[in-house]
Amino acid sequence: MIKYSNGLTYKKSKTKLSSNKVAFSFSSANRGMNLEEDIIQSNEYYLRNKMALIYKRPTPIQVVKVDYQKSPKITEAYFSEKSTTDFNGVYQGRYIDIEAKSTHSKSSFPLSNITKKQFEHLENVIEQGGLAFFIIEFVKHAKTYIVEARQIIDFKNNEERKSIPFAQFEEIGREIKRGFSPRLDYLPFVDEIHRNS
Repeated sequence: MIKYSNGLTYKKSKTKLSSNKVAFSFSSANRGMNLEEDIIQSNEYYLRNKMALIYKRPTPIQVVKVDYQKSPKITEAYFSEKSTTDFNGVYQGRYIDIEAKSTHSKSSFPLSNITKKQFEHLENVIEQGGLAFFIIEFVKHAKTYIVEARQIIDFKNNEERKSIPFAQFEEIGREIKRGFSPRLDYLPFVDEIHRNS
């Protein structure tokens, strides 16, 4: 079995090909754990190709202990608070903010996965004229969607349900197919959603 950095694995199948060649089968069992990694790789691709400047936002930490014996090294720390959203940057002269979420639910995306602070932050981004999106992965369906944050916020504010049905993502979002480089090419959908909003 070969394991790649994005969590995908290739397993030898029992199917034999001619000339001692072996067929490989594709497994995406661990894919949900690597959504952020895939977005980071995509953002690096966008930066290299001068398409966008989008970075992973660091989670704030509180340093408790530092070892100064050779060079300063943090030996104990804890997360002081939840960061607002996962990614932010600049795209075509506009501020962009993205929150990435992954769910193992087959039927719906629970709104409880999004904190009050994240909702407030994304509402503020929209009010200031920024671009705000969610990238949501349904692990059991092996599907990933990009959705304008306004759509999720409107659902939360106007619906009684505490989760968004999976089928509704076909209407409110755009499916992003995984590729090689970039792994999640989401910028074309940012363009499309932004043009139509």
